[in-house]
Amino acid sequence: MSKVKIGLVQMACTADKHANVNKAVAEVRVAAAKGAQIVCLQELFTSLYFCDVEDYENFKLAEAIPGATTDTLGALAKELGVVIIASLFEKRTHGIYHNTTAVLDADGAYLGKYRKMHIPDDPAFYEKFYFTPGDLGYKTFKTRFATIGILICWDQWYPEAARITALMGAEILFYPTAIGWATHQDEHTNNEQYNAWQTIQRSHAVANGVHVVSVNRVGFEQNGAMKFWGGSFVSNPFGNLIYKASHDEEETTVVEIDTVETDRYRTHWPFMRDRRIDSYQPITKRYIDED
Repeated sequence: MSKVKIGLVQMACTADKHANVNKAVAEVRVAAAKGAQIVCLQELFTSLYFCDVEDYENFKLAEAIPGATTDTLGALAKELGVVIIASLFEKRTHGIYHNTTAVLDADGAYLGKYRKMHIPDDPAFYEKFYFTPGDLGYKTFKTRFATIGILICWDQWYPEAARITALMGAEILFYPTAIGWATHQDEHTNNEQYNAWQTIQRSHAVANGVHVVSVNRVGFEQNGAMKFWGGSFVSNPFGNLIYKASHDEEETTVVEIDTVETDRYRTHWPFMRDRRIDSYQPITKRYIDED
C-alpha cells in the first residue's frame, strides 16, 4: 500500500515510569481510533529526560529490549493492528547502556531495534555519561504498512545518517526526539534553534525524496529550567510541512502520507540519480588537512 496514516504522540512526562507508559498506551489507542497505522512515540517516553545530570541512580531506569515495555506495546500493537515505534533506555548488560528504539509490527511481533549512533554531550544533555554509541549500524524495518527507517534525536543533525538509511530502502524517516529550550533564553535564540532543528530535518526529506516524521516531547522539566519545545511535524519529500504541532500542548495527531510521492519527486528532482559516489571517499575523514 502507498497511503499510510501516521500517528504522532507528543506528550509531557513525569517521574513516574508506570504512569508514563500508561499514558503512552492510552495515546496509542487514541491514534489508532483516529485511523493511525504507524504510531511514533517520542524519545525516552517512559521517564523525564534524565540526561540533564550525571547521576548513577538514573541507570535504574534502563531495561532490557525486548523486555517488559516491548511486551506491553507488542500486545497493544497486536490488539489494535498498528505498528508502534518506541524509544527506550536499554540495559544491554552490566555497564553497557544504549539509547534505543524498538519497532513492534502490527501483529505484535518485535521486529528489532536501532541504537542511537550520534551521542551528544552538552549542558543539560549529558548523554555520553549514559549511552554507549550504537553498534548495529543504520537500520530499516519492513512493517505491515511501510518500510521505515528510525533515527534518534541528535542523529537528525547528520545528513549522512539520513542518506544511508534512505539508501537502505526507508520509505519514511522517523525521528523520536527530546529537545528543548533553556527557560532563561530569549525568544530570538529560541526561534533560531527551533528553525534550525526543523530545517535540517526537512532538508533530509528533500535530499532523499522521503517523508520525514519528527516527534518531540513537550512540557517543563529540570525544575522548570528546561521547556521541551514540542513542534513535532511531518514533512513531505520536498520539505513541505504537512503538519506541525504546537510548542506547548500535548497532541496526538494522525497524518496521512502517500509514499508514491517519493518516485515522483525523485524522478523530477533526480538527486539520487546524479550522486557522484566515486567522489565521496573524503567524507570518511574527520577533517581534510591541506598541504
